[in-house]
Amino acid sequence: MPIQTLATLADIDAAEWDALLPPAQPFLRHAFLSALEDSHSVTPATGWRPAHRVLRDPQGRLCAALPAYVKAHSYGEYVFDWSWADACQRAGIRYYPKLLVGVPFTPVAGARLLGEDEGLQGLLASLGEEAEASGLSSIHVNFTDARADTLLAARDGWLERLGCQYHWHNRGYRDFQDFLEALSSRKRKQLRKEREQVGGQGIEFEWREGGQLSELEWDFVYLCYANTYLVRDRDPYLSREFFGLLAERMPEAIRVVFAHQRGKPVAMAFSLVAGDTLYGRYWGCLAEFDRLHFETCFYQGLEFAIGAGLARFDAGAQGEHKLIRGFEPVLT
Repeated sequence: MPIQTLATLADIDAAEWDALLPPAQPFLRHAFLSALEDSHSVTPATGWRPAHRVLRDPQGRLCAALPAYVKAHSYGEYVFDWSWADACQRAGIRYYPKLLVGVPFTPVAGARLLGEDEGLQGLLASLGEEAEASGLSSIHVNFTDARADTLLAARDGWLERLGCQYHWHNRGYRDFQDFLEALSSRKRKQLRKEREQVGGQGIEFEWREGGQLSELEWDFVYLCYANTYLVRDRDPYLSREFFGLLAERMPEAIRVVFAHQRGKPVAMAFSLVAGDTLYGRYWGCLAEFDRLHFETCFYQGLEFAIGAGLARFDAGAQGEHKLIRGFEPVLT
């Protein structure tokens, strides 16, 4: 059957899409990707035009797929190709639109080429032909897993991009104190000092699962998330509706930690759990507190991961400051 391009993920059954996914891929789930579209966070108006590629076998069975978007800019990718765009502009070459295979606003490595190898080879071959015919300058596959790296490396015309993130790995720690003992004296002293500074401000923390939050609490989550953008005079990428849809569609994967001062919420961090990994995604606070970011986004997540027996904590892109806090460099 011919390759199809879907203008919305709603055009494909959720169970059928999810059946292509390897285990523990929360950001590739139909629930997550469709929430981005249904909440109007990902639309042509925001510079993300969904153009998902799917391939079925002669019996109509879905055998391969690519989560793909035609991009009118490079915002929200966390791969900074602005210099390429600038060079193209100065040379009189149009850089946009381009095609991106990936997950919007999500710098988390994972599956990008979904399904059977044979079907994926057909999809990849068609992309180059279609790009030229459609006036797309280039094709980008961001934050790939090892399988995608292998498939793409075997094809002509693809260039490899290497980046670096910082992840935490659980070495079988019994508790947070056990983790501290594994650090150097300098790092151990700094972490203890930062946690004491937060505690000295009368701040306490509470972890909740997605299905436990009220609408008022989700309003607070979004207020904090949006504030991280608004204080920099930027519009938030995600809408309030996105969080509501995630709460409906995949509540079991959601973890939110609230920071309270004298019983009043002042900050939060939003994460997803899948397989053996905690994925820290969004955070925000409504006032300035010394070292609160480190505690809410890092130390609370580390403590949660140890308590839950998780093997890894991916706290988000960038951040060499994570090295002193027990995170390790990982190529992406």
